[in-house]
Amino acid sequence: MYRLDKTCNLPLFQKAELIYQLVECLVASLPDEDTYIQDTKHLMQEDAMIIAAKIAGAEAGELYSIRMQNAAIIREHAMHLYVQVGSLRLHKNYKELEYVALIRKELNNFRLLFMEWVGRFDTNNHIWDEWGLFNPQGAIPPSEQDKTSDNHFDFNAFFEDDED
Repeated sequence: MYRLDKTCNLPLFQKAELIYQLVECLVASLPDEDTYIQDTKHLMQEDAMIIAAKIAGAEAGELYSIRMQNAAIIREHAMHLYVQVGSLRLHKNYKELEYVALIRKELNNFRLLFMEWVGRFDTNNHIWDEWGLFNPQGAIPPSEQDKTSDNHFDFNAFFEDDED
């Protein structure tokens, strides 16, 4: 419960919740008869929901690589949302441009909080990412011997029948 409370009190999480609420208000103002706008509405809602969920996911653990994976997903969805909201400015059937400006402003504020948040991740608490994407800068790859000695998982034992 403590971690959830801590997450909910994070300025980044609170900003994500505000953005979600703003998106919901924006969606309520969208005309129903336009197919493009309806499709955009669903994409915006999904992006706004995923942002807060991934912040909670990143805060649930301490491992740098997992936190960075969540951060990358958050960044992607925030960028999508920024573009989708902005695209409404170009659509002739949408006239409530105040929402567009407000959400984009809050997304810019979110981006600044996001950069601070990621900057506080503990780079010493990581496992090596074999894909090389989420390794802390300057991290040294494990030797081949380290890789094999860390593998204590016995596949045969895992698939044995417990009824013997």
